[in-house]
Amino acid sequence: MISATGVHDQTHQALPPMTNHEAEFEAAIAGLLRVQALGLSGSVALYTDSKLVISALDKRYAKHYADYVTKLLAVADQFSSLFWQWVPDHQNHGAHDLALQGLHEDK
Repeated sequence: MISATGVHDQTHQALPPMTNHEAEFEAAIAGLLRVQALGLSGSVALYTDSKLVISALDKRYAKHYADYVTKLLAVADQFSSLFWQWVPDHQNHGAHDLALQGLHEDK
């Protein structure tokens, strides 16, 4: 979900087989690319329930996910102002529902 200056957009997509952590990185990257596609390149907030993604952004590193971190940072660095915040699973219902839609899209 993206909300900024009146813009509200929800999207989901099916992903090829991958681990949960890889899917979390893919979702963060896809979300930021979607923000760019909507022309919202100013101040952006990324909310995720993935502690791994938040840690990778904080440290600019994740041992087993270097390629994903590189892709994520390449997109993130294009924003003039980007901040990120971890949100507990139970407070992230919208994202959870979209993830379930993506899971069932191929079936």
